[in-house]
Amino acid sequence: MDYNSSRKHLILPEYGRNVHKMVDFALTVEDKDERNRVVKSIIAIMGNMYPHLRDVSDFRHKLWDHITIMSDFQLDIDSPYEAPTREKLAEKPDKLPYHNERIKYRHYGRTVEALIGKAIEIEDPKEKDALILMIANHMKKSFLTWNKDSVPDEKIFKDITALSKGKLEIPENLKLAEVKEREYVQKIKKKKNPRTDNRNDNKNDHRKFNKPRI
Repeated sequence: MDYNSSRKHLILPEYGRNVHKMVDFALTVEDKDERNRVVKSIIAIMGNMYPHLRDVSDFRHKLWDHITIMSDFQLDIDSPYEAPTREKLAEKPDKLPYHNERIKYRHYGRTVEALIGKAIEIEDPKEKDALILMIANHMKKSFLTWNKDSVPDEKIFKDITALSKGKLEIPENLKLAEVKEREYVQKIKKKKNPRTDNRNDNKNDHRKFNKPRI
């Protein structure tokens, strides 16, 4: 029996064994012009396998790259694109830079710290007080996202003073927007779990229409 485990390894299995055999045949064609015609026919067959990708901008470029890869980079053809190399394909991507800066209050996030830094730089008193009010209201909502308990305004003001290292003065008689903790948390849960809410609604509707008659 001829099992796949004993056959030649498929470099790109998504194209199947027949396409790989065609590429192997193209390697045996000695005349370059004839080899180019064979490769173009193989490219057309590969494209027909994925018709939904025909409108993708770099789709044909990928096909030419794939046929080079399937030939183990041995196919000598006149490609309309720069052929990939084994070294280029083996290159590892550069590491993404991550911020290692410490966030003092993680439940507020880094954006709040950046906003507080901007508020410190503002010289206009009215503009500074307006930004402090906006930051404080945002901090209150962020606090309730992670903590279901109520949060007094004094707690938010204290955290702003700590984050600004005493450089921001809280305006007198500043009042934050009233946020009902339970309602706010429920709104967040509904956004996170819309499927669960839909199921609950369907259950309630089912109960309404199937109440026993007395």
